[in-house]
Amino acid sequence: MTDVITLFKEAAAALQKDPRYIDLDNARTLNDKDEELQQQIGDFNLARIDLNAAVGEETRDEEKIGRLNDRVNQLYLDIMQNESMAAYNDAKTEMDALLQYINAIISAAVNGEDPMTVEEPPAGGCSGSCGSCGGCH
Repeated sequence: MTDVITLFKEAAAALQKDPRYIDLDNARTLNDKDEELQQQIGDFNLARIDLNAAVGEETRDEEKIGRLNDRVNQLYLDIMQNESMAAYNDAKTEMDALLQYINAIISAAVNGEDPMTVEEPPAGGCSGSCGSCGGCH
């Protein structure tokens, strides 16, 4: 008898051969190599630390907090407009959809349904009807 954990590990290894996973992995690698993006992320993290410190000060300087907040927001926008980050976000969205579909299949099996009948990824949100549900996420 084959162990269910072994089967899931084999399925996970197969998942790493899926084009959606490969796209995500490639995008992650490009992000890591994108020096401009890494600098932006570092600047964003430092600005966020400064903002959190300013917000936590006993005597709050609202003008300073406003400037820091504007800086954090601008850095975030710059990061999101970076070509490497945009490609990563697109790939991550595709991978998240696949994982949601896989989770719906597993949930159907756990709920006693035939997992082979789960033909489409679940639609977003809960309709309130568990009869038509592919499983909670």
